[in-house]
Amino acid sequence: MLAVESDPGGGFVAPGIEEFYPEPLAQFSLLGVDFEITRITVILWVATIAMIAFLVAAVRKPQIVPGKLQYVGEAGYSLVRDGIARDVIGPKGLPFAPFLVSLFFFILANNLMAIIPFAQISPMSRFAFPLVLAAICWVIYIWVGIREQGAGRYFKDILFLPGVPKFMYILVTPIEILQTFVVRPFTLAVRLFANMFAGHMLLVVFALGAVYLFNVGNYSVIFAPVSALMAIVMTFFELLVIFLQAYVFTVLMGTYLNGSVEPAH
Repeated sequence: MLAVESDPGGGFVAPGIEEFYPEPLAQFSLLGVDFEITRITVILWVATIAMIAFLVAAVRKPQIVPGKLQYVGEAGYSLVRDGIARDVIGPKGLPFAPFLVSLFFFILANNLMAIIPFAQISPMSRFAFPLVLAAICWVIYIWVGIREQGAGRYFKDILFLPGVPKFMYILVTPIEILQTFVVRPFTLAVRLFANMFAGHMLLVVFALGAVYLFNVGNYSVIFAPVSALMAIVMTFFELLVIFLQAYVFTVLMGTYLNGSVEPAH
């Protein structure tokens, strides 16, 4: 009905970006900085609390033969610990497993809000949230690199890539600096944001299209089931993207940590 009501002439109006900028539910200032609590902020809180509650419930009463909840929790932990911390980072990767598991489940929980009734939008479709996650990852993998290799060697390997002819440093060094300190965090954030933003817009277009076609009358009602079916199909496709983006973000962080704990060769 939003599509019908938004146009006085009764024509279909494609959804815009207004839903990504909802009216604030509360506003306040702290140390001179203005803050707003919006519907998306509340969704982020709900997703985070739900994730923590799930993980606590999964390990609260561990059993040799796990129940369904424990099995799902252990399966998620094993996926990240074995598939990323151990296989991607290497022998030194296991201490990073708790962080990577937390990162994976946090992104997954917030992504799932895109298809949860009454929420139906992922906080990760707002660029600020993935950007903050990427900034945290940026700080961690640089700090780990300095801790494991020493500041001198770590930055030397970035500025002067081993095995590269010296005359090529004038070209390679700026590229390595840009890649390590700008491109990595930026692409981490953009990849997650763009996929969740696009997925939300597709679902809204097909859902509102179905509502519009059912209500506009004439022969349009014939095509309404097609739009409704596409909304269902895209929901299942979005579910795949939700899991994939959480996994890809975590894998890439594991890759960056691998470069931090192991000196370049």
